[in-house]
Amino acid sequence: MAGAIVRARPAPVRRPGFAVLVLIVTAAHLWLGDDLMEDRLGFGASSDAMHRIEVAYVRELAIAPPPEVAPTPRPQGRTSRAVAAKPARPASAPASAPLPKPIPTPTPPEPVLAQIDPPPVVTAPDPVPPIVAAAPAEAVPAASEAAAPTVPGPAATPAPAVAAAEAPAFEWPPSTRLTYTLAGNYRGEVQGRATVEWIRVGQRYQVHLEAVVGPPFAPLLTRRVSSDGELGERGLSPRRFEGEQRVAFRSRRWSMTFEPDRVMLPGGLEAPTMPGVQDEASLFVQLTWIFTTQPQMLQVGKTIEIPLALPRRVETWQYDVVAAEVLQMSFAALPTMHVKPRRPGRADISAEIWFAPSLQYLPVRILIQQDAQTFVDLMLERPPQQALGR
Repeated sequence: MAGAIVRARPAPVRRPGFAVLVLIVTAAHLWLGDDLMEDRLGFGASSDAMHRIEVAYVRELAIAPPPEVAPTPRPQGRTSRAVAAKPARPASAPASAPLPKPIPTPTPPEPVLAQIDPPPVVTAPDPVPPIVAAAPAEAVPAASEAAAPTVPGPAATPAPAVAAAEAPAFEWPPSTRLTYTLAGNYRGEVQGRATVEWIRVGQRYQVHLEAVVGPPFAPLLTRRVSSDGELGERGLSPRRFEGEQRVAFRSRRWSMTFEPDRVMLPGGLEAPTMPGVQDEASLFVQLTWIFTTQPQMLQVGKTIEIPLALPRRVETWQYDVVAAEVLQMSFAALPTMHVKPRRPGRADISAEIWFAPSLQYLPVRILIQQDAQTFVDLMLERPPQQALGR
């Protein structure tokens, strides 16, 4: 009995030692992971923190068919082509040219209009440059207006003009919050939560993304990124970007400033700016704007190019629309379009995105991946929450 008691005593002594060893190894892994993120993404000291706009979310966004937004150039293209067809009417009856009211004149317009009315070319109001589809459209109305006085009967032309006046214009959605569940792998399975907030007050916007890995009371990793800027003809125009990452007991902050001719990067670096440049936080909302105003771009086989400012450089990213997929969320089954970055030869972290047209083209899944063993998968937990329109 005494020998049994003596053998039982060392067990409680070894357990605390083993627990301490596990904590030391875990802390070392997190420390190395933090250094890896610093090496890949780059960190610099941030000056004054961004003043965050506070809003109240009071309603859930209902699933609905995607909004039909007619860009301004589309009805202009149709009208210009219809007007340009008018000179063909007197040319089709040269023998009756001296007479202002010949009998055969009512018959030619219908076949002529049918022949020259090709499928409409959809363009956006000055979108990101790689997506501009029909730059020469501005030259057509001038010629058509010069030829218009020779047409004796303009009765067939008002219909496209009425359609253009009734076409709905794009409206920025109100402030919206998306809540995600987080699952992934980093030297083992990880879980957590993430939120994305789109905040709009007039023509000013903010985008805040926060991801917490681990339990809320003792997170292993917390990452926050924010973008502040203005809304314009090219979508989002960032003015300032801020990032913060906490791993264990270490905290890093970095920032970028967007100027008219350059982007001020962390650590005193700078790079020439590019038209339509975005940051890590504004990228998701910019893609939503593109797909809302140009839904034809959200089709399998299409490619979207977006200049992206990273902590060490500014470069163009290409996103391919690779598949149409139905995702089973916790609250509904959502048809989505899978968009994937194409960056051959790069080993940096990439983000694949699934957009849901029935939820205002918002991202309902985001897969952030470094390699097959290191990734974070965000799935929308509940319907998006929105504030009252501003």
